[in-house]
Amino acid sequence: MKYFELKCTAYLKRDIPFEKSFEAISKYISFSMAKNNLLNLHKDNGYKYYVFGGFLPIQKDKIYKKTNAYQFSIRSLDENFIDILSNALRENINNSNFLVVQTIKKTIKQFFISELYSTTPVIVTNGGKFWTIRENGDILQLQKQLHDNLEKKYSSFFKEKLQPKQNFIQLLEIKNKVPQNIHIEKNGHKIKFFGNKFKIIPNDDEISQKLAFVALGCGLGEKNSYGGGF
Repeated sequence: MKYFELKCTAYLKRDIPFEKSFEAISKYISFSMAKNNLLNLHKDNGYKYYVFGGFLPIQKDKIYKKTNAYQFSIRSLDENFIDILSNALRENINNSNFLVVQTIKKTIKQFFISELYSTTPVIVTNGGKFWTIRENGDILQLQKQLHDNLEKKYSSFFKEKLQPKQNFIQLLEIKNKVPQNIHIEKNGHKIKFFGNKFKIIPNDDEISQKLAFVALGCGLGEKNSYGGGF
């Protein structure tokens, strides 16, 4: 197993507040995909097989500054997707927020994962509601949904059914005191996704390690194409 990562350098054309940064990156990627017919690549099953992280370095005042350069990363299980996207991102010159001026591709082979840390909110929904410790609090249900989501992504991409004997998570720790959120605007409506940041210790059996690697390669939980679960 492998996943592929693009380290992207973005030159900002305007100030971008932190709360709008995930939407800005998500729309940049989506527009770049649309121009290169990538939107239909995973249309049949609904999984995008990619995830992205936020701008780095993080700004203390939570505003990414015009004319400065910042980095963000995109990961995917699909090398063909990454290769096409690498060129498409640099061709998106008419974007009003920023311009990707450099992409560097890395190939990461499967390795033993002792710990996973999410740097962006991991989003899980249940019955149309976002999972939070206050509203739900069922950690076992949370672990089941995280496991099931990764198992479906694996089976969908690799066309192989797994036969796990246990949940891939040995230990899960919630790192935030209050829910974290991602803001987007879709069809003129402002939407807020609620999630949490986790430390996860996966089990060391073969299937658990595969699922942990998939979490790194295309995201943990839902809404990965909006920046969730990196």
